Amino acid sequence: MNIRKVDTFSGHRDSVYTIISDDTGHGFYSAGGDGFVIQWDLNKPDLGKLVARAGTSVYAMALNTNDQTLWIGQNYEGVQLLDIGNNTIAKTSKITNAAIFDIKFFDDKALVALGDGVVVVMDVPTFAVQKHIKISEKSVRSIAVNIGTNEFATGDSDCNVHIFDLDGFKLKKTIQAHTNSVFSVKYSPDGKYLFTTGRDAHLKVWDVNDAYGIVTDIPAHMYAVNDIAFSPDRSLFATCSMDKSIKVWDAATFKLKKIIDRARHAGHGTSVNKLLWTGFENQLISCSDDRMISVWEVA
Repeated sequence: MNIRKVDTFSGHRDSVYTIISDDTGHGFYSAGGDGFVIQWDLNKPDLGKLVARAGTSVYAMALNTNDQTLWIGQNYEGVQLLDIGNNTIAKTSKITNAAIFDIKFFDDKALVALGDGVVVVMDVPTFAVQKHIKISEKSVRSIAVNIGTNEFATGDSDCNVHIFDLDGFKLKKTIQAHTNSVFSVKYSPDGKYLFTTGRDAHLKVWDVNDAYGIVTDIPAHMYAVNDIAFSPDRSLFATCSMDKSIKVWDAATFKLKKIIDRARHAGHGTSVNKLLWTGFENQLISCSDDRMISVWEVA
């Protein structure tokens, strides 16, 4: 496997916390500590377009492709809806005074993970809060939806993973998953496995069809593992960490394939916070506390 750094995008004035696809196939949005939401085009390196100023730091965004709105989690302020067509804020909702760590869609609902241990269920068409699910005494850091099993998983700073039913939002299972905060929960693309990572630097894989029994427990990094992303062809996945590195793994065997770091590939100088693996020339995108966004070619 060969890794090559293709581009570095600079424009943020503070840590970059999140990156998501813009659904064009060659573009993405980024946001972070400066409250700027910037749209980038992989065809035009470093020509970012400022599309919103959230006014506060942003940990979470989600793109609703049905009505072409971008949901922006304003920490301690609530959610903004950006109308992508004209780059204007269409709606805002003060749903919380807490941090917003994740936003995920299913059907016509949005699940919003909050720093006060609550998941808010919102009706997307009306932008109205339908339910509060109290999950933890500490932050809910991540949400993953499994349409195949009609479930969603949450990871929280109480070290637990909770599995809920999507219909009635009933708690189905609690997994004491990690020895410290759970930072990321992701279902494999086929929905058969749940991947979890956390502050304990471990990557764990759980078998969905075996009552979430443990498949493997890997001491994956030196420090907290912040995110997981799967390659478009599903053969690989990547993890990123507070230890400044990105690691690429075989999705079938869970074996380490490659390490991307500063020494080997001029990687990030501080914590790597989020990953986005695109179908555009199989490019892997990473963002960091160093204010930079890096683009990697995985061949």
